[in-house]
Amino acid sequence: MTPSPTRRLTVAQALVEFLGRQYTERDGRRHRLIGACWGIFGHGNVAGLGQALLESGPERMPYLQGRNEQAMVHAAVGYARQSGRLSAQAVTTSIGPGATNLVTGAALATVNRLPVLLLPGDTFATRPADPVLQQLEVPSAGDVSVNDCLRPVSKYFDRVTRPEALIPAALQAVRVLADPVDTGAVTLALPQDVQAEAYDWPEEFFAERVWHVRRPAPDADAVAEAARAVRNAARPLIVAGGGIHHSEAEDALRALADATGIPVASTQAGKGSLRHDHPADLGGIGHTGTAVADDLARTADLVIGIGTRYSDFTTASNTLFAAPDVRFVNLNIAPFDAHKMAAATLVGDARAGLEALTGALAGHRVDAAYEAEYRTGRDRWEQSVERAFAAEDDGARPSQTQVLGALDGVVGDEDVIVNAAGSLPGDLHKLWRARSPRQYHLEYGYSCMGYEIPGAIGVRLAAPDRPVWALVGDGTYLMMPTEIVTAVQEGININVVLIQNHGYASIGGLSEQTGGERFGTAYRFRAADGSYTGDPLPVDLAANAASLGMAVISARTVRELREALAEARASDLPTCVYVETETADTVSGAPGAQAWWDVPVAQTATRPAAVKAREEYERHTADRRRHL
Repeated sequence: MTPSPTRRLTVAQALVEFLGRQYTERDGRRHRLIGACWGIFGHGNVAGLGQALLESGPERMPYLQGRNEQAMVHAAVGYARQSGRLSAQAVTTSIGPGATNLVTGAALATVNRLPVLLLPGDTFATRPADPVLQQLEVPSAGDVSVNDCLRPVSKYFDRVTRPEALIPAALQAVRVLADPVDTGAVTLALPQDVQAEAYDWPEEFFAERVWHVRRPAPDADAVAEAARAVRNAARPLIVAGGGIHHSEAEDALRALADATGIPVASTQAGKGSLRHDHPADLGGIGHTGTAVADDLARTADLVIGIGTRYSDFTTASNTLFAAPDVRFVNLNIAPFDAHKMAAATLVGDARAGLEALTGALAGHRVDAAYEAEYRTGRDRWEQSVERAFAAEDDGARPSQTQVLGALDGVVGDEDVIVNAAGSLPGDLHKLWRARSPRQYHLEYGYSCMGYEIPGAIGVRLAAPDRPVWALVGDGTYLMMPTEIVTAVQEGININVVLIQNHGYASIGGLSEQTGGERFGTAYRFRAADGSYTGDPLPVDLAANAASLGMAVISARTVRELREALAEARASDLPTCVYVETETADTVSGAPGAQAWWDVPVAQTATRPAAVKAREEYERHTADRRRHL
């Protein structure tokens, strides 16, 4: 028998060769599974994966140089989301602090069900010396390393301690990356000695593989049951989640709304599922939702969840869906999410499920009075948006919502806005007019400060022809501005809108509501009593952005802001628009919360603010409800 052909490569070389030949396919379109590899090198990966990436060249595996390991994962996540989860990126680091810096990014990817491949170096498998540099010693477990921190935040984890173990590990890794149900962070921990070890690999390992992302249709009986529930409902409401975008089901959702008149409210991940001016679009739902969406949610007798996992923001901590006999129908590709809220379940692809449900509802439409009611509510809310965006004095310093209004006047359908944390997500969910399915890019599953700039880089890499805006407050900016250097180095033309309000505005407001009196939330000097209530700190974030290589345009007034945003959008360079708004202890200008959010308040306290906040808290907790 003729022996199978083999190729002698190191483990790292074989992994790079293997990853460069993996593809996904959906609807007849093929996508490269791993589009590039981010990397920061140390002794745990420089002679392994570093050498392998150098040897393979950019055609087999493009390399991107990062500045912060967490930020590299954020960039890869932004890329994956913009790519519809059909293409991902890898991230390699050394063992030690480089590897543990991946944990936050891995958690973000897994919480948001977005694929990213993590390739941290690991301590020696052969243990030539014990301990080695950056090795964590655990007296009761000799095989533990700091990479074990990544286990609970990874959808798949393996430590490759022998060359031949790479074959099943790599196949399992890409299976999970391409799986729309199980995807998230995937970690292959690679001991530094094993990375450099040579092995005779079977050629079959390097054959091109296409991982088909299918569209499973829900069971026909389940579709019929759901259609009966819709026909029997007087006040149905659709909750559109991120699964709409992942499945590219926006057209199917619009067809259902057009045919039936059922209104659509969106989660943070689902916003943009319908264009903002569609007559059935109610905007955001939940704690950061619109008045019209939340009012209808309170009286809905049937809630149709599509691609949503029903987070506490969406359900207003289980106080929003208040009708006594409310029932749920859930369409989700993940059975775990489909069964939430004691729902009638449609387990399947969002597009396939919506098409089936639309067919089963042929000829059905909600009552005309119900349509008139929610359209009147839409009109009222649009007036609230106009008031929040408008500026009475173009020569005055803008509020945060006026910053959004100015940006609203500049962007087109093709622009993408990226945000994750602070007070901006609430303002954007309530007010932003999403013009296209991929315009609204909010990372609100983990709401990670520091995501915006690297996330915008990933979006721009996935969509190089679309203008991309990273919206950041000073708190987020100070946590992770380093990837500005990457954008400048690579010529990745992103726009950063940097809003200076001198503190943690979102948490400051929350602290005030919950009896914390804004303790520790302002960026100020200490006053005589030791509190942070003195003058604002004299930091110059515009100068900082410029020092990292960005072109910076400072705007002091609403008029200057409009001009600066237009200039940035027309620029070919990575550009920062810097604007100082009102301080963190003033309101942003957005309408208040339209629904509650459960943040526990001190049960016993002596300060009047906390006592009053507890009384308000107990009033709301009485409305909590388990849907069984």
